[in-house]
Amino acid sequence: MCNRYVAPDQADIERFWHIGRHNPWRGEVEVFPRSLGPFVRPVVGESGVSELIVGQWGLIPWFAKTAKLTYATNNARCEEIAAKASYKLAWQRGQRCIIPAASFDEPCWESGRNVWWRFRRRDGAPWGLAGLWNAWTDKETGEIVESYTMLTINADAHPVMSRMHKPDPKLPPDRQDKRSVVAIETAHVETWLRGTREEASKLMAPPAVEVLDGKPAVA
Repeated sequence: MCNRYVAPDQADIERFWHIGRHNPWRGEVEVFPRSLGPFVRPVVGESGVSELIVGQWGLIPWFAKTAKLTYATNNARCEEIAAKASYKLAWQRGQRCIIPAASFDEPCWESGRNVWWRFRRRDGAPWGLAGLWNAWTDKETGEIVESYTMLTINADAHPVMSRMHKPDPKLPPDRQDKRSVVAIETAHVETWLRGTREEASKLMAPPAVEVLDGKPAVA
């Protein structure tokens, strides 16, 4: 599970995702659950055109009575999005997005305590992480609140991401359900945003080892 990441600055988002200058995001900042962050989604009715939205990191499902949820929705398991109530409508509707990230952090417990690791790309480019978005409407005020969730996938067999997160002593080493973000490479962004569910599902995988540049974060 990912609970903090750094969103890129405005210039990187415009350059890598061709948003243009109509960019509501300013500066490189650390993003935490329920805080605001940028995400990229297709513009409805405009082929090949994407827009950048600033919304809450923590998807507000259509059935929510209030935007202030009592449960966490910043991460969604890929294996559950087709069935879990909070995410299944967004998945069925193709409300997929790219979450720009200069880096993301994960906890490593190999030393017996939590040591945060920061992951960047070896090529220096920002990450494009897989997500789902929703636009929730407050029935009392009519306010539309944009929000998104970051997808995660099992990484028990991944040589790097399997080292992250606190081990569960009740489970065997090969069935820990260690989680990883899903990185969408540049060549696959259009498929993720506009492809079929079947095509998008094939892109759900942890980042390739050769792309990762991870090390303990400096406090």
